[in-house]
Parts: sequence; C-alpha cells; structure tokens
Amino acid sequence: MTAALRANAIAAAGLVGVAGECALCDPRGVLYFPDIGLLCVSDLHLEKGSSIARRGALIPPYDTAATLARLAEAVAAYQPKIVVSLGDSFHDGWGAERLPVPFRDTLEALMAGRDWFWVTGNHDPDAPADLPGETVGELAVGALRFRHEPSRDGAEGEVAGHLHPCARIVQRGRSVRRRCFAGDGARMIMPAFGAYTGSLNVLDRAYHGLFDRARLMAYMLGADRVFAMPGSMLRPG
Repeated sequence: MTAALRANAIAAAGLVGVAGECALCDPRGVLYFPDIGLLCVSDLHLEKGSSIARRGALIPPYDTAATLARLAEAVAAYQPKIVVSLGDSFHDGWGAERLPVPFRDTLEALMAGRDWFWVTGNHDPDAPADLPGETVGELAVGALRFRHEPSRDGAEGEVAGHLHPCARIVQRGRSVRRRCFAGDGARMIMPAFGAYTGSLNVLDRAYHGLFDRARLMAYMLGADRVFAMPGSMLRPG
C-alpha cells in the first residue's frame, strides 16, 4: 500500500469515536480502527445469489464477485492486522461450501498474514466450511465489543451489524436515502456490505432504545466520501 493510497482513504472517511476509540467510517462500508489496526465489516451475505437461485429465482449470480472486489479494495487501502466480519458473512449455512474456487482463493488471499475473525450471525451460526480464521460468538478488543446483533443493554463500546441501517434526509426539496453507519459515541451499528443486501431506516422502531437520540449521528455513504448527519436532520422512509 502506498502512502498516497492510505492518505486518500483516510481523507474520504468520516472520523468518529466509539467508546473513546478513534475509528474511520469508510465510504465502502467498512470501519477501521487505526490505533489497533483493526478493520470491521458486516453482513457480507456472500453467495446470496446462489442461495436464492436454489429456490428457483433467476437472478444474476454476481454478488459474491462484487462484494469481494470491494472488500479487497478496503483491505488494500488500510492493510489491517485484524479483520472482523460481524456475522451473516454467508447468506446461509452452506454458503462457504458453494463458494466457487476463484472466489475462495480471493478470500484466502485477503486473509493471509492477518488475524481474521468470523462472528456468527443468524444466517451463518456455524464456522464457514474449510476456510481459515477463528469463529466466535462475539469478540472483545480493549474497550470494544464486536457482535452480530445489537444488544438491548451494555451498549458502551459495542460494534454490531444485523439491522442494515440507512438514513434519509430532505434538502431543498430533494430526498436522499443512503446506507449508513449509525452511532451515538457509545455504540456503532454497521451498514450491510453485501452487494445484494437491503437496508432499514435508522428511525424504524427496530432501533428503538439502541441510541441516545440526542447524540445519534448517521454517517451516510457517498460515492467517494462519508457525510455526517445529526439525528435531527433524519427523516423516516
């Protein structure tokens, strides 16, 4: 990784704090903690296309390729020592078995030389078949706690996924809805990273009680930067 590549990545990212730890919200949808060299990604949903195809639906089978290509860009930009995949890494329990050899090779190349943790999710409760890395229910690193589903208590330092947050704002009569990181300084909920994943507005009742609403921020993903929006500017829908 060149110094220019790293500088560009940092310039495009939104600088945030999670329980006192400095983090970068990258517009690709990953969260990077520079002081500990840790990159976090959530809800890859690899092989979702093939999972849906098994049920008879005809959709383009390109989601895994697109998702891994974006992940490779993020890993190249930050060169993390640790990668945490926050659950639902595969769309179902057999997704790793269906992973085509070229994609498996790409994933293993990304994992080489660094610590890689698979956090279990509701879609993938077991370790991915024949892949390296350590599978955990949740992971504590210093003041941070990485898990798939947000907890209803003990939010301080929690980084979670599962809810696929997005935010909507209206400015000058124009509505903009984007995937986002959602946080209040104590907790961060990650956007879904997978190419075929949907999203749920952070004002939906599913988020009720998860944030201090007075401190809620949505870090909306743009094409090449992150836009920080206070909770007061967010709209339903």
